[in-house]
Amino acid sequence: MARIRIVSAIIILFVMVQTGFLLFMYAQHSSFMPQSKEKPSQVHILILSSWRSGSSFVGQLFSQHPSVFYLMEPAWHVWVTMYQSSAKVLHMAVRDLVRSVFLCDMSVFDAYMPWKRNLSDLFQWAVSRALCSVPACDSFQRTDITSEMACKTLCGRYPFSKVEEACKTYSHVVIKEVRFFDLKVLYPLLTDPSLNLKIIHLVRDPRAVVKSREQSVKALARDNGIVLSTNGTKVEDSKYRVMQEICRSHVQIYETATFKPPNFLKDRYLMIRFEDLVRDPLSEISEMYKFADLRLTPTLKSWIYNITHGQGPGKKKEAFKITSRDAVNVSQAWRNVLSFQKIKKVQEVCKGAINMLGYQLVDSEKEQRDLSLDLVLPRRQNQFRWSSFNPKN
Repeated sequence: MARIRIVSAIIILFVMVQTGFLLFMYAQHSSFMPQSKEKPSQVHILILSSWRSGSSFVGQLFSQHPSVFYLMEPAWHVWVTMYQSSAKVLHMAVRDLVRSVFLCDMSVFDAYMPWKRNLSDLFQWAVSRALCSVPACDSFQRTDITSEMACKTLCGRYPFSKVEEACKTYSHVVIKEVRFFDLKVLYPLLTDPSLNLKIIHLVRDPRAVVKSREQSVKALARDNGIVLSTNGTKVEDSKYRVMQEICRSHVQIYETATFKPPNFLKDRYLMIRFEDLVRDPLSEISEMYKFADLRLTPTLKSWIYNITHGQGPGKKKEAFKITSRDAVNVSQAWRNVLSFQKIKKVQEVCKGAINMLGYQLVDSEKEQRDLSLDLVLPRRQNQFRWSSFNPKN
């Protein structure tokens, strides 16, 4: 019996030593392994905005950068396919599509484009410089500034597989989307370890948005129906019910991101006003690029100057195109075009957003027409700063 006890003790001791040795080796090995908290190699930027807010212009500021793979509103495919649903119901499908695009997994489009596809089947593909240059299309180089018309002419017949191929070769993936109405819907993406997501929230004076929307009434009718949950019926927003929902969403997004936000939003949210952007383009764009870990090149500086210093506010047929215009003129055009009755109605349904985002209400037609009266309040008085945020409070 004594001999058995000795043998058992030796075996137990051997197992303990072996276990200790294995644990030691595992600890040593783990110290050299990549940690799960390390950020992915790509940077993911979501430009979050609403229709007619200048988001196509901001999208181009990123699209033309040689380090950026850009897609404009890929969730359009979700809304077109499921147009009888509501925006709230479609939030999950839109979020899943956006996540897949950020990860360069374009198989997500199979549910919305089941046929054999070319680049030209993707919504607004030609505004993406990445899809108009190598490796997606051989006609342009990455450092070229591309135009939508030239891209459509030369690159449309390339296979859809080029979208995924190209996406994987860029350091930054940028998506512009107007179909999110609640920041909390994006929390799963912001906490997803496979993503390195940052959000640029672009806003615009609601009165200017209404003026711009009036140029595109028919084009927005289907989207209006989805926003208002009309079961597939198209809607013209003559009573500003869609504008009311849009304004509510901007307030919700801004409040969620700035008033006691979750700690995972730290340094990952930036609010930009269109009016600040057109008044001082290089300063605002430099701030956005710094936020996105990008560098402003001399070629981009020249292009930005030219596109913001054109003549006039742009024509009605150019409502969805990026052309060279007098950007400051564009931002103030509503003051001369809209009637004061319309202005009062917009201010009524969007008063909260106008106040919170830093715009001045007008009390008379005289104030509206007086362009010497600045209705854009200094942004620094309204801007949230993370340095003042204490997550323990």
